Amino acid sequence: MGIVPRVRQMIQPLSDCCLPDDSGDDDEETASPADKSELHNTIKSLSLKLDDLSTCNDLIAKHGAALQRSLNELDGLRIPYESSEKLKAVNERATLFRITSNAMINACRDFLELAETHSRKWQRALQYEQEQRVHLEETIEQLAKQHNSLERAFRSAPGRAANPTKSFSEGSFLTSKGEDSEEDEDTEYFDAMEDSTSFITVITEAKEDRKAEGGTTGPVDWTSSENVLDGASLVPKEPPKVKRRTCIPDKPNYSLNLWSIMKNCIGRELSKIPMPVNFNEPLSMLQRLTEDLEYHHLLDKAVHCTSSVEQMCLVAAFSVSSYSTTVHRIAKPFNPMLGETFELDRLDEMGLRSLCEQVSHHPPAAAHYVFSKNGWSLWQEITISSKFRGKYLSIMPLGAIHLEFQASGNHYVWRKSTSTVHNIIVGKLWIDQTGDIEIVNHKTKDRCQLKFLPYSYFSKEVARKVTGVVSDGQGKAHYVLSGSWDEQMECAKIVQSSPSSPSLDGKQKTVYQTLPAKLLWKKYPLPENAENMYYFSELALTLNEHEEGVAPTDSRLRPDQRLMEKGHWDEANTEKQRLEEKQRVSRRRRLEACSRGCGSEDAEKEADTYMPLWFEKRLDPLTGEMACVYKGGYWEAKEKQEWHMCPNIF
Repeated sequence: MGIVPRVRQMIQPLSDCCLPDDSGDDDEETASPADKSELHNTIKSLSLKLDDLSTCNDLIAKHGAALQRSLNELDGLRIPYESSEKLKAVNERATLFRITSNAMINACRDFLELAETHSRKWQRALQYEQEQRVHLEETIEQLAKQHNSLERAFRSAPGRAANPTKSFSEGSFLTSKGEDSEEDEDTEYFDAMEDSTSFITVITEAKEDRKAEGGTTGPVDWTSSENVLDGASLVPKEPPKVKRRTCIPDKPNYSLNLWSIMKNCIGRELSKIPMPVNFNEPLSMLQRLTEDLEYHHLLDKAVHCTSSVEQMCLVAAFSVSSYSTTVHRIAKPFNPMLGETFELDRLDEMGLRSLCEQVSHHPPAAAHYVFSKNGWSLWQEITISSKFRGKYLSIMPLGAIHLEFQASGNHYVWRKSTSTVHNIIVGKLWIDQTGDIEIVNHKTKDRCQLKFLPYSYFSKEVARKVTGVVSDGQGKAHYVLSGSWDEQMECAKIVQSSPSSPSLDGKQKTVYQTLPAKLLWKKYPLPENAENMYYFSELALTLNEHEEGVAPTDSRLRPDQRLMEKGHWDEANTEKQRLEEKQRVSRRRRLEACSRGCGSEDAEKEADTYMPLWFEKRLDPLTGEMACVYKGGYWEAKEKQEWHMCPNIF
C-alpha cells in the first residue's frame, strides 16, 4: 500500500470521531457549524498536500530512473579521457542522490508505520472516552432516579413533619464549602448541620439584664432603638399613585426535557448554553436585579438610625430580603443583550430611581445605580458566573454592592451568596442559597457576618435559615440576627457574652445573652394566582409593564420577551434566535473595525471591550477592583427624549 492511501486511511476515522458537539454559544459560536467547516477544510487541505507528496514521489522515481539510464548509456560510449572523468563524477553524484532519496523514502515509511501505530492507540483512546461519556450519562441519570426515589420514600417515612414536601421542593442548602467545592453532591446533601452556627443565644428578661447591660453593650440604648428597629418591615403599603397592572397572562403548560439539552453541557458556563424560552421567565436579568429593591423601605428606615450598629441590622435585613423572591422562581431570566437597559422611575411611589445597563456579554455583567430621595444611593456591577455540574446548577454572582447614606456618610459594601438549582435531571426543581456574606461599614469598620445554612435532610435546623452577628469597629458583638431568607429576619440585642464549654470534638462556641428579638423584615404575601404567573411578586408583575418615554434599549421593548409573556413561545424562540444572530453580527463588525485600527493580536481583545453608554469603568478604592459606575446623563436624556446615541439592539 502506498504512503498516501495509508495516511488518508488514518485521517478518515479521526475526522469522523473528532467533530465537536452541536452545543453552541450564543455569541462566540464555539462548537458551531463554522468549527465543523473549519475542521473539514483542514482535512481537505491535508489530503491535497498528500496528493502533492504522491506526485513528487512519482516524479522523483521517474526522473531518477531516467537519469540512471542516461548515465548508463553515456558510460557505454567511447569518449575522451577528460569527458570520461567528468561523467564519472556526475555518475557518483547521481548515485549519492539515489542513496539519499532512498534513505528519505525509508525514513518516511518508518514514520508512517509509527504514526499508524499511534493512530490506532488514539482511536482506541477516543473510542474509550466516548463510551465512558455515554456510561457516565447513564449512571448520572440512574443515580438521579434513585435519588428521587429515596426522596419520595423519606417524605412518606413515619415521624416526619406534617408537611415535609415543602422542605424538599422549596427548601435548600448546599455546604459551607462554597461554590468551589467539586465533591459529590450526595455528600453535600447529607452533611449534618448540627454545629452550623458558631454561637448560642440565650434569651433573658429585660429587667434582669439591664444591670449587666451597662458594661457590655456600649452607648447603644435598646429603648431608643425600638422606634427604628421594632417592626421595621411592617410599614403599610400605600396605594400606588399610578395604577399598575396586577396580573400577566398565565404560563402555558409546555413540557420539555431539560436533561436532553443539558447533558452535553456539563462544566460549561450557563450563559454559553443556547436555551429556548421554555426555561425562561418573562423578565430580563436587569429586571431581576431591580427586583432586589422590593423592600427598599428598610433602607429608608435605616436613614433615621443614630447608631451605626442599628443601621447595620437594617442593611443586613435588606441584603437578605433580596433572596426572598427566588424561593419559587426556578425559571431563568433572559440574558440581556449587550447595551440593553432597564429603568425604574418610581420617585413618587417608591422614592427612588433605578437604572441598569448590560455592560458586558461574555462574561455577562450588568451595572446598576439607584438614587433615593430619602437619603441613600446604591450601586453595583454584577457578573454572573454559572456552571452546570451534572445534577445541579451553581450560580455565582461576582462583584461588590455599595450602599451609602448621604447624611452620615456610612458606606456599606457586601457581595451576594451562591444560588443553586437542584434536581436538574429528575424531580421537582428547587433553589438554595448558601455561603457567607460579610457586610462592612467602611466609615466605622462595623461588620456583620451572615451565614446562609446549607440544607440537609437530617438537620434539625429550619430550612433556609440565616444567622448573623453585628459587631462594632473594635470587634465587640452588639446584635444577633436570625431568620430565613424566604420569610423574615429578626435581631436581638446582646447584653452579655461568654465562651461555652468545649464540646466533645473540641469545638467552642460563644454564648450570647440577648433581649427578646425584634422583627426587622417580613416577606409580603404573593399575589393571587401567583403559581400560574411564574410566582412573580407584586413588584415583579409591574416590571415588564409597557411605559412611554423609556430608552429604545429598555427591556420592556425586547420583542422575544414580550412574545413569551403573551404566551407565544414558538414566535418568541424564533425572535430570540434573530436577536442573538444580530448580536453576533455586531460583534463581528467591532472585530473587523478593530482589526483595521490595531494589531491582529489585540483585535479579538479590543473587539470585546464594549464601551457602555451610561456607565464607565473606574477603580473602586474600597475593593481595588475595576467596576462600572454611573456617569450620568440618562434621566436628562429621558426628559428631553433624546435617544440618538442608543444602539439598535432590538
